[in-house]
Amino acid sequence: MSKVYDLVILGAGPAGITASIYAARKKLDLLLISQDIGGQAAWSADIENYTGFQFISGPSLVEKFNEHMKAFDVDIKMPEEIRELKKEGDTISLITNRGSYKTRVAIVATGKRPKELDLEEEAKFKNKGLTYCATCDGPVFRGKDVAVIGGGNSALDAALQLVKFCPRVYIINITDSLTGDSIMIDKLNESDNVQILNNSELKEILGDNFVEEIIVNTEGKEERIRVEGVFVEIGLLPNADFINIVKKNEEGEIIVNCNNETDIEGIFAAGDVTTVAQKQIIVASGEGAKASLGAFQYLMRHNFK
Repeated sequence: MSKVYDLVILGAGPAGITASIYAARKKLDLLLISQDIGGQAAWSADIENYTGFQFISGPSLVEKFNEHMKAFDVDIKMPEEIRELKKEGDTISLITNRGSYKTRVAIVATGKRPKELDLEEEAKFKNKGLTYCATCDGPVFRGKDVAVIGGGNSALDAALQLVKFCPRVYIINITDSLTGDSIMIDKLNESDNVQILNNSELKEILGDNFVEEIIVNTEGKEERIRVEGVFVEIGLLPNADFINIVKKNEEGEIIVNCNNETDIEGIFAAGDVTTVAQKQIIVASGEGAKASLGAFQYLMRHNFK
């Protein structure tokens, strides 16, 4: 008979890591499955709004999260990708790319992934000048002109990283004004190597083997811009394709109540993969704590502990 865990947590971003710490403190028989540590938090450069840190980088904050989790000796399967989750009576079955597991309760904290451009040439230029992570790949473009596609916080964060070592950073924003936080917009406006193109859309990426040029349509007028890097920051999609038994909204986010419960008993969800309104590191951490406490209470109610 295969082992049945008390709790399996899917994802090791801020929500999943916090959930694991709370579950470990409750002495639950716990397993954490994830493809990486940190999720989107690891992509952030300058974090100024996480309580207790006036300033910290995303990778540094993730390192502290990981150190905290390791102090509780959490059982982690990584890198491992969840493929399917299904409910069988009082047991939840999980299938990954490396094996299968059973648990009484699951917390889905799989976060989000970047949206793609939906351009024909996107596949051609991936990792050849086209990227989705300024924190990961930005330093490679030192001394090169680049473009950031998007106008929200993720795009502004990327641009603020790139202005430090790129001669020219173009922000290609499809709306009539930037939608990120005012403090980030103010910092960009102070930079003399940033050009913001509002009401603009990226139409084409050009180059032989690597990105060399982009075509941008601004209010009906097309222009070519010489860049060697394109950073795509146009939004995110929830990593919830593997689970079809819970209710989701039109964007594919898992619908949860204030206790992080889905409509299926024993399945909780937390962080950016859910319908929680604000997608912030500190919010995801709090949601992970709530989900873990809810999972413990569920186990107690059902006399599993």
